[in-house]
Amino acid sequence: MSTPQTVVYANPELLAAATAARLITRLVDAQAARGRASLVLTGGRTGTAVLEQVRATPARDAVDWTAIDLYWGDERFLPAGDPERNETQARQALLDHVPVPPERVHAMAPPNGEFGDDPDAVAAAYADELARATRPEDHGPVPVFDVCLLGVGEEGHTASVFPSSPAVYETDRTVVAVRNCPKPPPTRISLTLPAIRHSAEVWLMTTGGSKAAAVSMALGGAGEIQLPAAGAIGQRRTLWLLDKQAAAKVPGVFSPPLA
Repeated sequence: MSTPQTVVYANPELLAAATAARLITRLVDAQAARGRASLVLTGGRTGTAVLEQVRATPARDAVDWTAIDLYWGDERFLPAGDPERNETQARQALLDHVPVPPERVHAMAPPNGEFGDDPDAVAAAYADELARATRPEDHGPVPVFDVCLLGVGEEGHTASVFPSSPAVYETDRTVVAVRNCPKPPPTRISLTLPAIRHSAEVWLMTTGGSKAAAVSMALGGAGEIQLPAAGAIGQRRTLWLLDKQAAAKVPGVFSPPLA
């Protein structure tokens, strides 16, 4: 597993633009090496802003959108099309504007979908979908995602794995239903930390002073039970992409010259 690296930008807007450029480069490199790429998406303000920046730049056309598989790290268990669903936000920000084949968009089923109002069935079905997408070289129950994008909550949650929750103790399953979340909506579907750690690269993106304490603790060696974001580690690279406010309590971080 990789050692976390930290990059700090002056403000959320610059972070989103720089991360979009970094992401395009990474996807193009993966496609050049293997003819395909895989990406795990996240929701929230920062995750959506990154996708909007990808959409806005002409460089987006360097990516072969017909040869990329898109997954989600977590999803709010809300009806299809609900504006609070991560899928809905991603489609509006980017996916409806690039030629990704529908079969390559691996969304988590909503409560009005084929599995009905049963989040456990949805989680099990998504785990099966990930397992079917694996190749022999993945050596595990989920694909080796090229990049897994994640956010970080004020209390240190990532995806929908919250501190001291049943999900953070999961070691076998790759996808779980999460109930009684401390943030609305209370029911969600989430990749587990073992599934996230199967990614080649994990990028944790967060902004704002309210996240500073959690960021500092996660980078300072806190355990994943207390701060699940600390357990989100990529096999080859782990990037913490922060604005100055979120990084305010992290000593010795690097800021790019133009940040």
